[in-house]
Amino acid sequence: MDQINVTEPLARARELAGPLAEAGDEIERTRRIPERLLSRLHGQGLFRLLLPRDLGGGEVEPGAYVLALEELARHDASVAWNVFVGNSAALIAPYLPLDTAREIFADPRSVIAWGPPHKGLADAEPGGYRVGGTWEFASGCRQANWMGVHCRVREGDGNLRLNEAGRPTFRTLLFPSHRAVLHDTWDTIGLRGTASDSYSVKDLFVAEAYSATRDDPGLRRKSGPLYAFPQQTLYAVGVAAVALGIGRAMLSA
Repeated sequence: MDQINVTEPLARARELAGPLAEAGDEIERTRRIPERLLSRLHGQGLFRLLLPRDLGGGEVEPGAYVLALEELARHDASVAWNVFVGNSAALIAPYLPLDTAREIFADPRSVIAWGPPHKGLADAEPGGYRVGGTWEFASGCRQANWMGVHCRVREGDGNLRLNEAGRPTFRTLLFPSHRAVLHDTWDTIGLRGTASDSYSVKDLFVAEAYSATRDDPGLRRKSGPLYAFPQQTLYAVGVAAVALGIGRAMLSA
């Protein structure tokens, strides 16, 4: 797989200042990122900054990631938020079987979207899991080609699967986005373009190979300094970077 050139992510983000400003009113009105801008974001590899290099990603250091997100957020906070969420979701790649990760990210425009975990349950079955329910706040779901759910696992005997700490484990199940029903619920006064809608799945079977748990760092397939960071830490870094960009834009205005 050819690696997308994501060197100098800040410079690449700066190249989009004009297109971001041009699309701002349309994003606000339609609550969507227009295709012409989305193509530019993919072309610059900005959804793949945290993806492993062996999957065509940038695997950039957190400092470079922060600067790129901050620059995007200066011009459009919704776009920056979606880029941050897409990168955060890509952090599951080191926990997936290599063949699965290659399949998901073979498309250079692949984006995973999901909502935060809740009390949802997946039933363990031979070869995988069966799940149903509704999740909220799936930022970026309108441009995602894969989606996921985070849920606890109920074993055949009715007990919850536990992690090494003796607590219910959360497992992430991934599936093509067309297998979810999206609900147009995100009509807000801010961050309108994130399209952080709700979504549902019903009686969905997900094979074991398309699932992973991030409870145990020892389960990582891919090592390296970037993936030694706790996942929630890198998530928080992304949130902070978007906020910094919004603050810088406010000061400039």
